[in-house]
Amino acid sequence: MLNKYPLWKNLLILVVLALAVVYAAPNLYPPDPAVQVTPTRAGAEMSASVMSRVRTILADNNVDLLADEVNGSSALFRLGSSSQQLGAKDLVQRELGDDYIVALNLAPTTPDWLLSMGAGPMTLGLDLSGGVHFLMEVDMEDYLASRVKNYREELRTRLREEGIKYRRVLIEGNQVVLQFVDAKVRDEASSFLAREYPEFLRKETRISDQYGLELTITEQKIKEMEDYALKQNLTTLRNRVNELGVAEPLVQRQGSNRIVVELPGVQDTAEAKKILGKAANLEFRLEADPGANRFTTEEYPFRSDEFRTARLEKTIITTGDSVTNAQPSFDENGFPQVNIDLDSKGGAVMTQVTRKSIKRRMAVLFVERKPKTTYEVVDGVETPKTIQVVEKSIISLATIQSTLGSSFRITGLESAEASELALLLRAGALAAPMYFVEERTVGPSLGKENIEMGINSVILGLGLVLVLMLVYYRTFGLIANVALLANIVLLIAMMSIVGATLTLPGIAGIVLTVGMAVDANVLIFSRIREELRAGRSPQQAIHEGYDRAFVTILDANLTTLIVAVILFAAGTGPVKGFAVTLSFGIITSMFTAIMLTRALTNALYGGRRIESLSIGGKV
Repeated sequence: MLNKYPLWKNLLILVVLALAVVYAAPNLYPPDPAVQVTPTRAGAEMSASVMSRVRTILADNNVDLLADEVNGSSALFRLGSSSQQLGAKDLVQRELGDDYIVALNLAPTTPDWLLSMGAGPMTLGLDLSGGVHFLMEVDMEDYLASRVKNYREELRTRLREEGIKYRRVLIEGNQVVLQFVDAKVRDEASSFLAREYPEFLRKETRISDQYGLELTITEQKIKEMEDYALKQNLTTLRNRVNELGVAEPLVQRQGSNRIVVELPGVQDTAEAKKILGKAANLEFRLEADPGANRFTTEEYPFRSDEFRTARLEKTIITTGDSVTNAQPSFDENGFPQVNIDLDSKGGAVMTQVTRKSIKRRMAVLFVERKPKTTYEVVDGVETPKTIQVVEKSIISLATIQSTLGSSFRITGLESAEASELALLLRAGALAAPMYFVEERTVGPSLGKENIEMGINSVILGLGLVLVLMLVYYRTFGLIANVALLANIVLLIAMMSIVGATLTLPGIAGIVLTVGMAVDANVLIFSRIREELRAGRSPQQAIHEGYDRAFVTILDANLTTLIVAVILFAAGTGPVKGFAVTLSFGIITSMFTAIMLTRALTNALYGGRRIESLSIGGKV
């Protein structure tokens, strides 16, 4: 006779199933299509007047607005139809201009009582309507111009260190032009440059009493610099995406100067666009002396007060490229600050300059490349045109009290600005400026169609399996069907808990899991039939069937799990999505096939005498 299933096992199964129902439940609440509005400037508040302007523009264009809400500095406008999202986004962006980022989003509708328990829906992949696609282009022309400018400053310093006297160092296009007093000094400089700077092609010139030397970067060096810029930007974007916490992102190179970024399941597309597109950097410069030559200085406004300005030296001490770590914190008075760590080269330069500049003031210049949109009428149609504008503003101007090294702090920021600046510097500065050439959200209609097709495939496969199991195995088929439904709930709950992204290949993994879960039950039921044919009593047949099938089920599922782990480790994108779903499916199917069906079988047949089993087939 079958012993009753242990109480602790029954309680364990009930607890697991209850938790699975709770954590799978949020997936029954589909999100609302929404438009999100976020100020471009970190720390800026969302005003009531902006909210009113957005409501008016949506109402005037017959866009169904369900509700709106303010979360921190962002506003979310829930729309009645996903088909109105793209049009609403364009209308709002046109109205608000470049001071705000307007992005598509999906607003969650999960009840608060589920959220309070930490339950949330699965994140949908890019192919299932969640996420955005960005195509970004590296401005190689601007990058090369900045490198030529750096060469000019570097050559001035190196020539002075070598004792080579020059008249002027100029920039003409992508060339650096050196001017000397006589041919002898020019030849000395040419020999030095040939030895120390093989990346230059040198050409001697003479105009009147000016002895010149034109330096042109070789094609090979230009290609190396462009390749470096693209790779560095690729790494920086990946770091920034990691900082955003996006699941299964895609950041890859496209052609010679473009990068594709896909962010599936991202919850805050406006913030993603803001962080990815911001080509922010820092420049550390000394404040100019009152009597300094105007040609060697530049005047910049303060970030906190545009009507206040300061004149700085053109010479840059170091930049954000030298920053190895940046963390936001608060000073002894409770004001926000950013703690900066420089690499060895940047730290050495900072020490060298500040040692000679005690009691002088040093400025931290925030360099930001921002898009500016204008609208032109072409063939009677108003079309947007975006240009890139470089803005520089002072965020800190403090007196140097002692020699600075590789670690120091930046003050004078708001809390949100400090956090954003630390993130951008920690993720790495962009080697070259970038701008968005394409922003695309996988259309709600396409995503909806993919979801419907995926769900239909699961329902069709599940329905056929349920019917066949019920017809073929009768009562035991009913037990298997209950376990199969529980298996799907468990699988969805696990994916929701860990925040896995569901993609179309992931849905294929769910369909495969349905078949694998049934396969384990078929092995058990076939073993029970064999035991009945061998003359065992129904109770003995059930006991032996489960015990002897266990090893076979474990071996089969373990080998498949190993393959799934390898797929996850070696694969990318969709392959990983399939591997995750398959791995979770294997675990849940083993639980339901071995423990849940055994508990149900014991509930039906345990503790009592029976003469036959309703298991179908000839016994």
